[in-house]
Amino acid sequence: MSPPPSVVIVDDHRIFRTGVKAELEGMVEILGEAETVEDAVRRISELEPDVVLLDVHMPGGGGAQVIEQVSRARPQQRFLALSVSDDPQDVIAIVRAGARGYVTKTITGEELADAVRRVDEGDAVFSPRLAGFVLDAFAGDLPAEEVDPELDQLTAREREVLRYIARGYLYKEIALRLSISVKTVEAHVSSVLRKLQLSNRHELSRWAVSRRLVD
Repeated sequence: MSPPPSVVIVDDHRIFRTGVKAELEGMVEILGEAETVEDAVRRISELEPDVVLLDVHMPGGGGAQVIEQVSRARPQQRFLALSVSDDPQDVIAIVRAGARGYVTKTITGEELADAVRRVDEGDAVFSPRLAGFVLDAFAGDLPAEEVDPELDQLTAREREVLRYIARGYLYKEIALRLSISVKTVEAHVSSVLRKLQLSNRHELSRWAVSRRLVD
């Protein structure tokens, strides 16, 4: 069984952060917390969480500014907005900035932990009432993408591991970068090999290059 995703909580209200930590205890790994944009950027860079739980409105700049600054150094970082606001403008702004999901603070602890896990796996997660805002906002400007059936069957974490393999990283190095065990890396590689019907990491590398997955 894979370890729970790691999280940094970004919110300017200490009492709320304490409550979220209590709700998520035992379901995700809380690496740390931050209450300002500047502090959040620094802590996320230091701790490298799987998912950042991010408030939309904070003094000194909002969640979108955190995403913008962090993404320059960590383009792979995943963000899940957690806010009292269900204003469509807030939802669309944070999603356009790069958040993978948006849930309101009425969510239960178990629902929030599940949302974190899903975002970590590459899914987009929205509270039911908010999903319509996102669909309406992006329906007209999302280009049609070619579907790659082989690539589509891989999870987000499997794609990350695949990219590192293609760049020549050792299993131990991949484990360190993704904060997972070497055994978990091996399990992801075995799963990718099985899904793509390939035999070894050299074939994986060629496959990844052919799909332009490697910069």
